[in-house]
Amino acid sequence: MAGLKGFSLHALAALCGVSALGLQKPLSGSEQLPIADGASSPSSKKQLVDSDALQGTIRGDALLARAEELYEIAKLSEDEYNRPTRVIGSAGHSGTLKYIHYALTALGDYYTLSKQPFPAFSGTVRQHQLVLGDKVLFDAQPMGLTPPTRDNEPVNGDLVLVANEGCEASDYPSEVSGNIALILRGTCPFGTKSERAGRAGALAAVVYNYENESVSGTLGAPSPDHVATFGLSGGDAAPYVKKLKNGEKVEATAFMDAEVKTIRTNNIIAQTVQGDPDNCVMLGGHSDSVSEGPGVNDDGSGSLALLEIATQLTNFSVNNCVRFAWWSGEEEGLLGSNYYAENLPEEENMKIRLFMDYDMLASPNFAYQVYNATDDANPVGSEELRDLYIDWYTAHDLNYTLIEFDGRSDYDGFIRAGIPAGGIATGAEVKKTEEEEDMFGGRAGIPFDPCYHQSCDDVGNLNMTAWELNTKLVAHSVATFAKSFEGFPNRTDALDAKANKTKKGPYQGPKLIM
Repeated sequence: MAGLKGFSLHALAALCGVSALGLQKPLSGSEQLPIADGASSPSSKKQLVDSDALQGTIRGDALLARAEELYEIAKLSEDEYNRPTRVIGSAGHSGTLKYIHYALTALGDYYTLSKQPFPAFSGTVRQHQLVLGDKVLFDAQPMGLTPPTRDNEPVNGDLVLVANEGCEASDYPSEVSGNIALILRGTCPFGTKSERAGRAGALAAVVYNYENESVSGTLGAPSPDHVATFGLSGGDAAPYVKKLKNGEKVEATAFMDAEVKTIRTNNIIAQTVQGDPDNCVMLGGHSDSVSEGPGVNDDGSGSLALLEIATQLTNFSVNNCVRFAWWSGEEEGLLGSNYYAENLPEEENMKIRLFMDYDMLASPNFAYQVYNATDDANPVGSEELRDLYIDWYTAHDLNYTLIEFDGRSDYDGFIRAGIPAGGIATGAEVKKTEEEEDMFGGRAGIPFDPCYHQSCDDVGNLNMTAWELNTKLVAHSVATFAKSFEGFPNRTDALDAKANKTKKGPYQGPKLIM
């Protein structure tokens, strides 16, 4: 199925099992999802998958049609959120899951489909405001999963500077009690800072940056000690830090009308019926967006690229099994992928030869980015996967740049579980350099994705050249390993990774936790 272009919002809502006015019933039921009746069986007579042939099936117009459908689904959340969004717990996200499910069941029994339900946290901020002195700081942003201020009403107090980076209880002076804590970013998670502030009696907390960059993050799993927490750029915070260090008093008012709730959501998994089940190539993207916007690039571009490749792969046979995953709750802290990787029995863990992460493939001011996954710092095989991407870009006379493999997306749980991993991206909130402008075009001095985590991450936020090309590269990665793992390192022992399972990177999803 190349897409459902031409469907109205009501028609899309109908196929997703929702009304155009909102969610009627969430995706639920048994682990195994149904297969469409009358679909053809996978056939060994089909041509063995070939990289060039699979790449040849990828068309930009088919991807764009899917993006338009996804945006219409995000609009199902407008009544509740006053904007299109696919955040977990919303009608837009439930519709996204049903859209993916519908597309996969339409492919017949080429795949075994399953879902993996798990508990997750969903946060909604309806209104917020931070006033320091006599100035309203409009750029102060609420942290993800922040609780409200007391009784969802404004709270008043003095702004109190916390020592160091607020990671230790001793950093919080007694004056914090009954007031608002100002905390420097760094070293420990935002959730720890908020928790420390709450235990010290703070009414609210403000985390500010070192640089003149905004702080966007999540507090992570809710704690009864968390307080309403804002992020503030270093530039906005600087005059108040200076006043406090000089012994001057700064009055503050914080207001957060917010709610954090526990929900159940689902990962969706599709695995080819054909292919060696003991040697699986796995790849994934996330199905959710942040609450602030529809997430058509983040990560509609990755999740829809997977859906299109899964569709086109049905024209071929495979030697090794291919397992596609659509993770839920990535934006709340890699919840779905971590849950999946952490709950793999060792025998099942060993069947996954590698995992490939595809998150943001169509940033408008893009760079072709390859995760610098090396074997010395990650499970053996990660570097070989990195080099596959590099070789493809090089063969097509395209520039590329290496970026940190720092746990920022859904590969994190896999490398901690001892599974080789890697991926590509096109950039998020970081500003493009002049050197990168020379390499890739676009504009230096603005972010790779100026609409990152914003309401403008819609269909107009896609660079179709980058998206089509990168989807072809994803197809190449699938075809290569679906055909053969020759030359790729064998998995050794999942026990080798147990020491890594407690090691969390400085990120939990595109929303920073530190």
